[in-house]
Formats: sequence, structure tokens, C-alpha cells
Amino acid sequence: MKEKQPIQLDERISLIDGFDMDIPSRTGTYVIQEEELTLIEVGPSPSVKYIKRGLESLSRSLAEVRYIIVTHVHLDHAGGAGFLLQQCPNATLIVHPRGGRHLIDPTKLAAGARAIYGESFSEIYDPIVPVPADRVVEKSEGDTLDIGPNCTLEFWDTPGHAKHHFSIFDPVSNGMFTGDTAGVRYELLLQDGVELYLPTTSPNHFNPNDMHASINRFAEKDVDRIYFGHFGMTENPKEALKQVAQWLDIYVEIAEEVVDEGGDYNEIARRIMKRVKEHLRGLGIQDDHEVYIIINLDVQISALGMIDYFQKIKQ
Repeated sequence: MKEKQPIQLDERISLIDGFDMDIPSRTGTYVIQEEELTLIEVGPSPSVKYIKRGLESLSRSLAEVRYIIVTHVHLDHAGGAGFLLQQCPNATLIVHPRGGRHLIDPTKLAAGARAIYGESFSEIYDPIVPVPADRVVEKSEGDTLDIGPNCTLEFWDTPGHAKHHFSIFDPVSNGMFTGDTAGVRYELLLQDGVELYLPTTSPNHFNPNDMHASINRFAEKDVDRIYFGHFGMTENPKEALKQVAQWLDIYVEIAEEVVDEGGDYNEIARRIMKRVKEHLRGLGIQDDHEVYIIINLDVQISALGMIDYFQKIKQ
């Protein structure tokens, strides 16, 4: 088990690295220390041990957790929800209305991920534990959740990455927990003075128009912070949203070209990686940088979502 202290973002919010796929700075769980101890994102079940350890480092326990919120039900965000709930006797799971049934019966979620990850599935995601229906609360656009006397979280329906995706506005920090809708932040590049934000367009609900609309909503809110599912927080939200919108257009342009040429998702991924590497070389990042472990994985999965989207609309 890896050792890493929670990242203290301010006096109320910390970030626990869940070492998703055994990779650091990949996926995290946010801890909001209000009157009702609240977690945002879980990750897969192998991350639960890191959540427990991280809470202990903050002098908190699983028994104190009152709310567990998942932005959407993809397994890298919510796969460990049932396993974590077993160890949090006083917690309620908060989920999008389109997602709750898939955590109560995760059969379809597991089958979809197994098709992508193959033999690696069990190591990455097991165990996948069904969530008891009586411990699930669904939140829709405009709904709220009081977690402290001066903190009422607001829920926004933010499709694009998935139809079962909401984002959560925290008025105290004027920050938005965007899950995957506003893309991925590459923490490992910050040590080199580089900010990079790329969209995540995984199958099978990806829709670029919905994603742009959600990104525009975030921009109009004029938040001070964005808390990403992958990974960490930025206090430069305008730059983050500008980058992810620009890269989304590049991804779509490349994917449409490849599909029109009769190419497959591997060719989409190859051309996207070529553009990303050209961009990062210009910023002094070499092709053997460790960040490419994550970027390669992200681009492969995004290419699958791209080809799925274009095959649907061109049928």
C-alpha cells in the first residue's frame, strides 16, 4: 500500500489520492469537513483502503461520514461506492437520477468496463458491491444538500461526458466539483510549470454539444475553483475551461476525419497523441515524461468514445 498524506486544499477541503489503477495523481476523493462529513467521489474499490487511511490522517473515521457523493457512475468514480458504504454505517449515497439504479444493480456497469479492460478488470475494480436501495438519494438539477449551517451544496445537471452526470457547486469556496465534464487536469505536469487540461470523451454517452454547453455553464458561473475528478483543484478556472473547450474541438475534428477515412479508434488515438505531444514539446515536456502513462490511457478511452459517437450519428 502506497503512502501519501491527504492534500490540504483549505481549512475545510482535503483531497485523498485513491491510486486508481495503482497510479498516483490519477483519481481522488474530496473530503469536506462540515458539520456533516461529506466525501465527493469514491473511485474503484481498491481505493477504499486509501480513503480510510486518509480520513485517519485527518483524525476522522468512516463512521463519521454522513454523505458520499459521486458525480457519475463510471467505475473509476463510483465503482467502490457499495464497498465503501459497507464500512460507513451512517452514510447516504448521493447520485444522479439516471445513475442510482446502476449502482443498486451494477451488472451493466461491470460488463461495460470488463469489455474495455479485459483481463485487467478484476485487479482494477473488484469487488463491485451492490448499493442498498434504501441508502441511495438521487439529486437533480437545482436540488440542494445542507451539509453545514453555512454550506448548502447545489447540484447541476452537466451532461457531455455522461448522461448520468451532475456537478456540485460549493458556495463557501465558490468552487465546482466537475467530475469528468470539464476534463482532466494533469497534476504531474505542474512540477514542470505546465498546466494541461484535456477532455475525457469515453463511451458510450459522450456528446460534444452537451459537453460544450456544460463547460459554458461553468464559465458563466465565474467560479474561483474547479475540483476535478482527475485530478486535483485549480484556481485558474478560466484557463482550464478555455483549454478543455479548445482540445474538445481538436478531438472532434480529428475523430471525424478518421471516421470519414474509414479508420478505427487506434488511428484517432494516434493522431490525438501526436497533437498533444507536439503541444507539450513546445512547452519543454519530453516524450518520456511520466505523465504519458496517464495521457495514453485517457486518449485511448476517449478515442473509443469518439468513434462510438460518430458511428451513431452517421448511421
